Amino acid sequence: MNKFKKIFQMMYSRNFIITLVAVATLVSIVQIQQIFALPQHTMARRSTFFDIECKGVYNKSIFFRLDRVCDDCYSLFREPQLHTLCKNQCFTTMYFKGCLDALHLNDEIEDIKQYIKLLNGADPNSIVE
Repeated sequence: MNKFKKIFQMMYSRNFIITLVAVATLVSIVQIQQIFALPQHTMARRSTFFDIECKGVYNKSIFFRLDRVCDDCYSLFREPQLHTLCKNQCFTTMYFKGCLDALHLNDEIEDIKQYIKLLNGADPNSIVE
């Protein structure tokens, strides 16, 4: 009986230690993620229609569709300047084109050109070639 009790205590303390280590590891991972988490883009930090030199007609859903391309590109590469460079000049820079390529959105290019034309007031053939 005494031998069984010792084995039970050893197994209990071993399981307890394993559980304690697992919990401590999970807590550490959560803390590290919170420390190194990149800031989220809030509405206050978003560029407005006029800040990025759009001169066409403002359409909220189209603007946010193109803005989402830049958000997704930022999420992919985690390069802070990329979000701004992508949207610069009303989504007509090579950075925006690069984001379309990186996100494999080339099949949507004709629709995107029309969206940019509406927002920018520019000829879609001169955009995102």
